[in-house]
Order: sequence, then C-alpha cells, then structure tokens
Amino acid sequence: MKTQPTKRRDTNDDVAAFLEKVKAVRKPDAGRRGRLVFALDATMSRQPTWDMACSIQGEMFEATKAIGGLDVQLVYFRGYGECKAGRWQPDADGLSRLMSRVECHAGRTQIGKVLSHIRKETTKQRIGAAVYVGDAFEEDIDKVCHVAGNLGLFGVPVFLFQEGHDPVARKAFQEIARLTNGAWCRFDQGSAGRLKALLSAVAIYASGGIKALEHHSRGADGEAAVALLGQLRKPGPGGG
Repeated sequence: MKTQPTKRRDTNDDVAAFLEKVKAVRKPDAGRRGRLVFALDATMSRQPTWDMACSIQGEMFEATKAIGGLDVQLVYFRGYGECKAGRWQPDADGLSRLMSRVECHAGRTQIGKVLSHIRKETTKQRIGAAVYVGDAFEEDIDKVCHVAGNLGLFGVPVFLFQEGHDPVARKAFQEIARLTNGAWCRFDQGSAGRLKALLSAVAIYASGGIKALEHHSRGADGEAAVALLGQLRKPGPGGG
C-alpha cells in the first residue's frame, strides 16, 4: 500500500481555511447599510503594509455598492498608549483622507483596546463585522481573550489578517477569531491582490450577509468569496 505524500501547508491553505468560516457567522441586519470597523496596527514595523492598506481600502466600498453600501470606521493604535477611532466614513475618499494623515510610530500592540472599542460601538448601532490587520501580539492573552469572548456574545465576528509568521501573534489571532466566530488568515507584502479580494469579501458579508457573499462568489472575482464561504462552513475549535 502506497503512502500518500504529506500535503505542505502554505499561504494558500491558510487562505482557504480562512475563507471557509463565513457561513458560521451570524448574518448582519437586512435592509441597512453595512457597518465595518477597519482596525490597523500603526506601530513602526507596519509602515510598508499601512501604505498597501491605504492603496486598496477603496475596494471594500466598491464591492458593496450593489447591495446597499458600506460605512467604515478606521481604528488604529501606535506609540505610547495611543489608540484612536475616526468618524464613520460612507465612501472610500473619506477613509483614504483619514489614513493618509496617519504616520506609524514605534510602540506596543493595543488589540485589547481595539476590541473594547468595537464592543462599545456595537451597543450603539449594530456592526456587521470587524477587520484587524497586524503582525504582532504583546499583551496579556487572558485579558484580551476575555474582551474577545464578550464581543463574541454581541455577534460581531472579527476577521484577523496576520502579516508575517510570528507564532505568538498567530496563536492570539486564532483565539480571538474563535471567540468572536470570525476567522484568521496570513498574508505578506507580496499578496496585495489576495488581501484586496479578502477585504472585499468581508465587506460584502458585513453589508449583505451570506446570501450576498454567495452571489459574489459566482462572479469573475469570486475566488476569495468562495474560500471565505468555505471557512465559515466549519465551526472553530470548541465552537458551533
């Protein structure tokens, strides 16, 4: 009997697994503009990818025009304890202006503050989903996961995009995704196209839910949506 070769797990596998989880996520409210928090690590190591995010964020808005549109709030942290949230933006130009004014400063991560802010915002008006892009985790994992678990009770999935291969960040990001019924995926500076497609797929989900994402998956640019649908079909560890 021949032994089957072990399949190598690479970035494409991570993407497929990430996109597989969307069907397990609660559908956003129908009949309303989508609301998505776009949270970014703006510490010094993130400058190259911050520039990339600035250049592709408009795709999120474009992807949701046909299903009612999208409001996005930029949240970022940097420096010594600085964590800020902008006003909700109804278009790409407004978000781009905010992002262009931000410079990356050295500092430690503040993901716990980001999650607490999202929880506070969704008590005012429901948020369909949150995106977080970062490369490190330097906080008390138990405290952050407590906040993430609480956020999960509010039904806001967090989709975490990890730049690089830091194992500490990976473990923390995957746990936050599990606790919020979201998903995790790795990317690098060479995968701008993939990140653009993934962000668009999450934005479509935040605006129109699973049906809108399924419809998008049948289009010419639907590869990322197909992968996202696949990941959301499977419950995370300990989840259902």
